[in-house]
Amino acid sequence: MSYLNMNDEKLLPTVVELNTLLADYHIYYQNLRNFHWNILGDNFFELHEKFEELYTDARVKIDEIAERILTLRYHPMSNLKDYLKASSIEEVSSKKTDKEMVDSILDNHAILLRQMSKVIDKAEQTNDEGTIDLIGAYIRELEKSSWMLDAFTKETASQLNEV
Repeated sequence: MSYLNMNDEKLLPTVVELNTLLADYHIYYQNLRNFHWNILGDNFFELHEKFEELYTDARVKIDEIAERILTLRYHPMSNLKDYLKASSIEEVSSKKTDKEMVDSILDNHAILLRQMSKVIDKAEQTNDEGTIDLIGAYIRELEKSSWMLDAFTKETASQLNEV
């Protein structure tokens, strides 16, 4: 038993999924930096700023995920080689149009959201409310960012679903 009143060994599946999420976030972060540095075209100013906003947020989340793993009394993954091996997100080329960059980020978001669901599933099995709360907030924020980026890719004449 630890100071968290949870069995350390039962937390291992949650930690494994958190480490995968940590790896995913590192590759996502680097993809955002890549796009921030290499964006060109009419949407340069808007997307350059947006990519910086997103990678700044990702950097904070990387630290929080690692600290959650430490709180659960495990070591967070911390080598680039391991991140590349564990992540479902792949490094992307900088030779993309602005819309292709946004589409790539949306693809990264889908992967992050799937991994977050896996973390929550494992955390629920051990009543790990701290992890559930942390990742639940991330899901809400990432869904909102995804909605906004998706709206950017739409034509002005596009419509939302009617009730």
